[in-house]
Amino acid sequence: MRWNTGALCVVALAVGVSVASFVPGLSQSLRSVVGLAPSPGAVQPRETAASDPETRSPRAKPADDEPGILRLTQEQLTAAGVELTTVRGGTLARHITVPGTVVPHADRIARVSVRLSATVAELRKRIGDPVAKDEILAILESREVADAKSEYLAARLTDELQQDLFVRDRMLWDKRVSNEQQFLRSRNAAAQTRMKLDIARQKLLALGIAQQEIAALPEEPEGSLRRQAIRSPIAGRVVERKVDLGTAVGRDSLETELFVIVDLDRVWVELAISPADLPAIKEGQPVSISARAVTDKVDGKIVFISPLLDKETRSARVVAEIANGDGVWRPGSFVTAAIAVEEQAVPLVIPASAVQTIDNEKVVFVRTPEGFEKRQVGLGRNDDRFVEVVTGLRSGEVIAGSNTFPLKAQLMKALAED
Repeated sequence: MRWNTGALCVVALAVGVSVASFVPGLSQSLRSVVGLAPSPGAVQPRETAASDPETRSPRAKPADDEPGILRLTQEQLTAAGVELTTVRGGTLARHITVPGTVVPHADRIARVSVRLSATVAELRKRIGDPVAKDEILAILESREVADAKSEYLAARLTDELQQDLFVRDRMLWDKRVSNEQQFLRSRNAAAQTRMKLDIARQKLLALGIAQQEIAALPEEPEGSLRRQAIRSPIAGRVVERKVDLGTAVGRDSLETELFVIVDLDRVWVELAISPADLPAIKEGQPVSISARAVTDKVDGKIVFISPLLDKETRSARVVAEIANGDGVWRPGSFVTAAIAVEEQAVPLVIPASAVQTIDNEKVVFVRTPEGFEKRQVGLGRNDDRFVEVVTGLRSGEVIAGSNTFPLKAQLMKALAED
């Protein structure tokens, strides 16, 4: 069968269209010929986001996802333990770091002792109990105390009677009713009874009986004359109790220690300073005390430098005094002391704990009305507590000064989610 020329052209055109549709490598000119390529100026249909991920429009970030911004409420700040500090000028210091030991303050230790022969009748305080000044620690029963109190009461009664007689004889002498010899004898007797009363009072004071107790003796019942209250000379805590109920004390006129009271509101830290560092140490210098078991540091000052060196360690004993109102620094604890020996003023300083490292950059978190803003800073000199800020902050700005790692962790989490 013979094919005419028109039929052959139609068949060729159909084959070309099919090949061009399944072979994307064909030239654009061939596609134009077969009508698959768009003509210049023709509007192409827009592909869906699902068919072309690269042309998908980016999702709009909410305001809270703005990079470098952390939005935290006051409740969240409190829960994280973030403490704020103000950027301002300060002082950097070079420190000598030495080990030390916490010991009781030598002027705040009281050893309660007695020398009279007695028996412990009551114990009102135990080890660890707090005591106030002049609070009763124990009650003793003593024949010696009973004799001294009886002697005082007798001397007091005799003195009162003799003073009344002396007043009467002086009135008679003034009126020239009695003679001068009677007046002089009465005056002499009154002076002697007064002297005996004073001696009896001094005995009671030497036995440890307080002045107010002596004044109240005439009103006390007879059965309490043998009892003596042992009182604390200072306020503090009972750290030692060396007697039990019924213990005999003061045998053979020897002193017996009953209690040891220590006031730990202020304590000492004994330091060992090498001879090479000793010339830089002066009394009154500030010192910072820290320990592994204690999160906070405490500042104190040097109060004593021994003029002698230890024979074994060849170091000098240096004593620093620190406050211990909360009882954190227990005697016997090992601590580390940083003594400031050279100070230098700088325009801007911040706590070293405020600085974090993100992407090899030093940053701090600046307080804003919305929360915190991450800000890169340039740092200069530093010591063990503070660091100088060269760029990135202004005086008066408020930053997160401590416990800043939770802020860094939250920021890194937000950046990872983005």
